Amino acid sequence: MDTLSYKTISANKSTVNKLWVLVDAEGQTLGRLASKVAILIRGKHKPNFTPHVDCGDNVIVINAAKINLTGKKWEDKQYIRYTGYPGGQRSLSANQLFDKNPSSIIEKSVKGMLPKNKLGAALFRNLYVYNDSNHTQEAQKPVSINLNDIN
Repeated sequence: MDTLSYKTISANKSTVNKLWVLVDAEGQTLGRLASKVAILIRGKHKPNFTPHVDCGDNVIVINAAKINLTGKKWEDKQYIRYTGYPGGQRSLSANQLFDKNPSSIIEKSVKGMLPKNKLGAALFRNLYVYNDSNHTQEAQKPVSINLNDIN
């Protein structure tokens, strides 16, 4: 009997091909950069994407201190946290948070675009953000990509 059989391929930990990718954030807009980095970390750009498996790439973001925000977001955008005590709500503007740690703005925006579960926490560990062009992952031989080429 000659019939075609199509089977859905489901990726697992042993069949996933994870790459190291280098992204330059210089001159990039924060939200557009974060959404493309989240797609790379999640693996949604790969043909064998499986929602419940870490099939994305390891992403290194350099030059985080040269990121752009459009409009008046440097003053108007608020990052709110809660200390756990009554009346303990604290907020920082994007400018204040950037002055403290420029890489934390990129980390917060990418983390908000990942799943809010154990898989999201594991995926977030695949992100490495550096304020300048120096990074410590030279041994992994990361491939530099241009984010403007990714849809």
